[in-house]
Amino acid sequence: MTRRGSEERDVGLQRPVEPFHRPYAGPEPPSPARRPRRLLAVLVAAAAFAAAAVAVFLVAPGEENGTDRAAVAPRRSAPQTPSQTPPETPSSEPAQRIVKALPPPCGTVSAGTVAKAVPEAREEERKNSTLTSCTYTSTESGFRWMRVETRLYAPSHSAAPVRDAESYYDARWTQAHDAPLFRTISLERERGVGDEAYRWLKADAGQPTVVGEVTVRVRNAVFTVSYSEQAPGKGERAERERVCLARATAAAREVFTALNDF
Repeated sequence: MTRRGSEERDVGLQRPVEPFHRPYAGPEPPSPARRPRRLLAVLVAAAAFAAAAVAVFLVAPGEENGTDRAAVAPRRSAPQTPSQTPPETPSSEPAQRIVKALPPPCGTVSAGTVAKAVPEAREEERKNSTLTSCTYTSTESGFRWMRVETRLYAPSHSAAPVRDAESYYDARWTQAHDAPLFRTISLERERGVGDEAYRWLKADAGQPTVVGEVTVRVRNAVFTVSYSEQAPGKGERAERERVCLARATAAAREVFTALNDF
């Protein structure tokens, strides 16, 4: 057989070409029976979540024990009106000028007052930052003398200087009522000198002398002026006692002025 005849035979035996079918197909839609069930499950879950959220919002932490919400919620204080505002705590010390230092011991009584009380006096002073004294002694009579003693309760040494001065003054006042070494002639409060003061006229039990004493508190300082002279005879006792106390009082007024001006 010739080559051409063979080719013709092969061509005549070829099978007709069949149409090509695509192997890919899109996803099938869900069956009508499954779609409502899945949608129902989603709706039920959403409803349950909403119900739980509402329950958490409404239930307060204390309701399990029978308490209401107002009992556990933080309280807000209402704004205070002027009548409800608590009063300020008063200061422990009075709002006043205090004595910060002491003047010179022998510089608080004038020379004229000293000359009347103790003529031709000899001065002797002692001092530190909180206690000073000046003693005027007569060169003619050992019974005639005047003494000024000042005690300071400084703010640098005391948390309550005025209160401490008050306590010291009260102690001196109490001691004046029970002084076994002296016979009290008169003891009374004195007005118009310092914050508080008293006058004490006494006779020394061991010496023939009479002493006029004035003690004064000026804020946080306390000073005492004592004036002594020989005890008078019976005929002049009242007059000399009056003069003795008057001289001590005059000197005390000058010391008070010196403390205010210093």
